[in-house]
Amino acid sequence: MALNTKSFTDLVRDMAAGIQAKSSALVDFTVGSVLLAITEAVAGVVTWLQGLIVALLATTRAATSSGEDLDSWMADFQFTRLAATYAAGTVTFSRFTAGSSAVYIPVGTQVQTADGSQTFSVVADSTNAHYDAANQQYVMDSGVSSVNVAVQADVAGAAGNVLAGAIKTLSSAVPGADAVNNAAAMAGGIDAETDEAFRTRFQAYIASLEKATKDAVGYAADALQQNLTHQLVENEKYDGTTDNGYFYVVVDDGTGSPTSTLLSTVSNAIDAARPVAIRFGVFAPVVVNATVVMTVGVASGYDATATKSAVQTALESYINGLTLGETLYYTRLAQVAYDASDGVVSVSSVTLNGGTADLTATSKQVIKYNTVTVN
Repeated sequence: MALNTKSFTDLVRDMAAGIQAKSSALVDFTVGSVLLAITEAVAGVVTWLQGLIVALLATTRAATSSGEDLDSWMADFQFTRLAATYAAGTVTFSRFTAGSSAVYIPVGTQVQTADGSQTFSVVADSTNAHYDAANQQYVMDSGVSSVNVAVQADVAGAAGNVLAGAIKTLSSAVPGADAVNNAAAMAGGIDAETDEAFRTRFQAYIASLEKATKDAVGYAADALQQNLTHQLVENEKYDGTTDNGYFYVVVDDGTGSPTSTLLSTVSNAIDAARPVAIRFGVFAPVVVNATVVMTVGVASGYDATATKSAVQTALESYINGLTLGETLYYTRLAQVAYDASDGVVSVSSVTLNGGTADLTATSKQVIKYNTVTVN
């Protein structure tokens, strides 16, 4: 419900008017008077109480709560916020000359970006030929000058998604290793679910409580993790033929190639919400590759290489951010390029897969960039 709140000045003015209306004598409210001091003191307490009431009302509704208060409100429904995830990737430990002795890189060894803002720790990777599982360390054998190891950000969130070449410093001493670098960007870091997204998902959760509906099936898929999207097609097989009583779901986690484990998890979640005797299938999307070439003009005073790199990164991020069935519009490419840097003064010779037409995707497909070339 809405509160008719008043400012400190309004409270003082209203109290003064009330006192004067009830008094038969002249009342002194000049600056420095005792009555004005008492009135202002009362108005200050009323303002404080008014603020407490407003804050209390805000925390009693999901629509106005935020942060921990919203988490507490949702906890009454056993509904929790999706947590942040950790960025991860591969870094290369190297030495200037391949020595006669081996270099050992233990799990937990820390590296960081050149500015020190993000730190990463070495993690185990049993698929890496250089990983010694018994001693939980990577081994750079004698005569070998470099080795690739898996790392994960120490702090969860999107800030850990640093660019290629950003990691340059050894935070932990590694005898024999002289340098570290990441040839590819760190990826996978996602901030914790925002309040707005949390509220929106709660609405979908409430709608899903009525099982065996399209909303219930869709929520079962989307609620497993952040950045998960789906397309649901009813009464049709994956190959397009009609099959009443069957539906299929195409699921993407933002990569275009969700793992078999994720697809199995989605299938189990949908199975718990599907109508009885109704058959279904869960599939990964078909990736449609986009190849972009363009020429940009760079304003005087701007670093041409850095500006073109910013444009390339922006285009790659935009294209890979497209969801299932979303079209990549040809004319949007130039707009993304201009928005990438104030140093971009012209965009020309733009081609998308060698032409100038939009690139469309069906409900089974998702568009990802193949190469982006900025001249």
